[in-house]
Amino acid sequence: MKDSEAIQKPISSLDEAIARCQELGMRVSRQRHYILELLWERQEHLSAREIYDLLNQQGKEIGHTSVYQNLEALSNQGIIECVERCDGRLYGNISDSHSHVNCLDTKQIIDIRVDLPEDLLRQIEEQTGVKISDYRIDFYGYKNPAVKTG
Repeated sequence: MKDSEAIQKPISSLDEAIARCQELGMRVSRQRHYILELLWERQEHLSAREIYDLLNQQGKEIGHTSVYQNLEALSNQGIIECVERCDGRLYGNISDSHSHVNCLDTKQIIDIRVDLPEDLLRQIEEQTGVKISDYRIDFYGYKNPAVKTG
């Protein structure tokens, strides 16, 4: 976690995301606004290509390069989330600490909040000698129980 993330309050709406851009001195261009609006409307993790396609389907003409540059700028500033996967990056609207449930058959990533018990956190700290300040957990599973591993 970056020092700036520790003092920033979580972004919980499109208006807050735009306000954070302005606080950071980022220009909220038409294209940047389109991207933020789409991520808040969809509430799911999307690839840059999916974002490009969805915006153009909505008649909001935006170029590939503009999509990639804006996604990088927004994720680098902690305004949106970037999830690195073996098949590429996915972007989501939640920028604060949270965990993920990764569905292995649909490839969907579901955002969840997990609060670990204090005694478990203390146990981890005692075993490692590291004071836990934040955590994210990734869960993996199948929606379709007929899908098998291996």
